[in-house]
Amino acid sequence: MARLQDKVAIVTGASKGIGASIARYLADAGAAVVVNYASSKAGADRVVADITRHGGTAIAVPANVADPADIERLFAETKRAFGRLDILVNNAGVYEFLPLEDVTEEHFHKHFDLNVLGLLLATKEAVKHFDAAGGSIINIGSGASTLTPANTSVYTATKAAVDAITRVLAKELGPRNIRVNAINPGMVETEGFRAGGFAESDFRKQIEAQTPLGRIGQPRDIAPTAVFLASADAGWITGETLLVGGGLR
Repeated sequence: MARLQDKVAIVTGASKGIGASIARYLADAGAAVVVNYASSKAGADRVVADITRHGGTAIAVPANVADPADIERLFAETKRAFGRLDILVNNAGVYEFLPLEDVTEEHFHKHFDLNVLGLLLATKEAVKHFDAAGGSIINIGSGASTLTPANTSVYTATKAAVDAITRVLAKELGPRNIRVNAINPGMVETEGFRAGGFAESDFRKQIEAQTPLGRIGQPRDIAPTAVFLASADAGWITGETLLVGGGLR
């Protein structure tokens, strides 16, 4: 039997990049997957089509996870489609690197509203939908929270918050058999990575030079860890943050 047979998962921000890869891998492991997206309907539809073409089950649901009304609708549509919820992957996020002199209130709130508040709101709603068997929450953080690179003060602060929230909620929700863990990727080649001009940058070369395995990651390098944390194989693991970055630390 597949590791996640009969499970239902929501993956936020799953229309591309790491989220899309996680959605595909969860489906391959047997889960029915809700592919959440904020704006890229075409991307989410492609992920759903990929999953169904390979024999899996998935639907696409739009929602801005920083909006409480959208979150309620996302979880209601999940319940309506599949009748239950077992796994939440908090992947939706934004990153923009700026030196201190360019940091504004808008830049701050853009990051914290999605990367931190959105994660908290989605988790708060998920807890209402898990049954007595509990569930698994997987937060996608970043290796930046320990690397603390220059010019990333706001983004890195949001990911440090994710590290802390993961540990706090593991203690808070453990008595309800809800496990909370995080994956902190190193540098990963995604659509946003390329659009942000990092693909041929000196920053990429610097990170590769510091990475023991000598390369940056691909989304498929991250997704299997999410499957593991969602599965019964990780049934006694909670409050952990797993660095998945080729040894970069």
